[in-house]
Amino acid sequence: MKTLSTDVAIIGAGTAGMTAYRAVKRAGKSALLIESGPYGTTCARVGCMPSKLLIAAADVAHSARHAAPFGVHVDNVRIDGAAVMRRVRNERDRFVGFVLDDIDGFDASEKLTGHARFLSDTTLQVGEDTRVEARSVVIAAGSSPVIPGDFSHLGDRVIVNDDVFDWETLPTSILVVGTGVIGLELGQALSRLGVQTTLINRSASLGGLRDPQVRASATEVFSAELDIRPNTVIQTTRRVGSKVHVELCTSDAPTSSAPQAGGTPCGTVVVDYILVATGRAPNLHGLDLENTSVQWDERRRPVFDAQTLQLSPAPIFIAGDVTGSLPVLHEAADEGTIAGKNAAAWPDVGPGLRRAPVAIVFTDPQLAYVGQRYPDLPETGMVIGEVSFSNQGRSRIMLKNKGLLRLYAQEEGGLFVGAEMAGPHMEHMAHLLSWAVQQKLTVFDMLAMPYYHPVIEEGLRTAVRDAVRQCRRLS
Repeated sequence: MKTLSTDVAIIGAGTAGMTAYRAVKRAGKSALLIESGPYGTTCARVGCMPSKLLIAAADVAHSARHAAPFGVHVDNVRIDGAAVMRRVRNERDRFVGFVLDDIDGFDASEKLTGHARFLSDTTLQVGEDTRVEARSVVIAAGSSPVIPGDFSHLGDRVIVNDDVFDWETLPTSILVVGTGVIGLELGQALSRLGVQTTLINRSASLGGLRDPQVRASATEVFSAELDIRPNTVIQTTRRVGSKVHVELCTSDAPTSSAPQAGGTPCGTVVVDYILVATGRAPNLHGLDLENTSVQWDERRRPVFDAQTLQLSPAPIFIAGDVTGSLPVLHEAADEGTIAGKNAAAWPDVGPGLRRAPVAIVFTDPQLAYVGQRYPDLPETGMVIGEVSFSNQGRSRIMLKNKGLLRLYAQEEGGLFVGAEMAGPHMEHMAHLLSWAVQQKLTVFDMLAMPYYHPVIEEGLRTAVRDAVRQCRRLS
């Protein structure tokens, strides 16, 4: 048995793990980066980058098919599935290569391959023949797709989003289970690339939206383009050759094919694949955290301080997707820095920099939220300014005039606290608004900012004006 000693042991070499490693090194401490799988972040391998490559191809195809209203006629649009997926894989591998270059720059003596599990708060067993003794530990083990239920009888006909980006070509048909961020992005992209696509969700939730009016606006837009079925569940599945026969029913319908008043009949779809996009789970299983002093909540999740990321009272810190809270790259990087810095400084830990929350769904229309979410707003003392993009000038010019933006501000003084939106190019609007949240601007401050003409941001001005009219300025 080989024993290694280090100041900080880091489990996982993804975005959070790599930034934690850099934070430890900046603090002048030794670190050991432990990885059980291939190097390369979730974002680069199976997440944000390959999905955006697929979406980019889909948007080009969609624009070509819908150019006629501009007086531009593109006849016989042909999707070369093999070429689409070849570019996705090639560019994906290029992005992964950048990550691997970073990893190669780390000291070889501070990288260790193998599955880590805890023997105590600061002792890890890695593989069969290595023991690691550390002063503190960072868990940055990432997350994995969840497949609820038993689909084992369907074999390779059931996939997760990780599998899509290794396709050699596009399938003919697919059932996407889940209309969260992953399901909605991939479902719309595949549909626009000519794949017969059905999306289902057991509830009416859509893309992580929580504001009911924004969600209703987005649902109307997506329903006009996609075969999207809320409140729908899978009743039975069976494989016939390379196809899967799936019986679907709305949650308030009977389990037979007979319709019921107010309900929707059950029916069967036949598809090449079922893509399960019902979420990801933290990679905590197999770490043997039971051997530590870590505390657990009622749902058997480890309890950690959101500001310091410490799993109190242990000298163990957690960062990135494995926390199960903010599964986006910039948050993982920030958390890696916080966890690494505190692990290096243990026991002298403190809160780290937390930026204004922002999340973007790269569909068309794009969905986004910043700052405080709608369900968390106080019941009184708030105003909501809004704008519909249906008649917004630049949006109408581009024939992207769909969706709704709502922003939230305090009635007294007009402090801007958050927003939720569905509309054209909301990735840019979301960034502007997240900066406004972080700078603690009021809607009065925001209205005083420049707005060029004609731009989509003029719609933001409309919503800000709406909020200003409802606010009481503090003298």
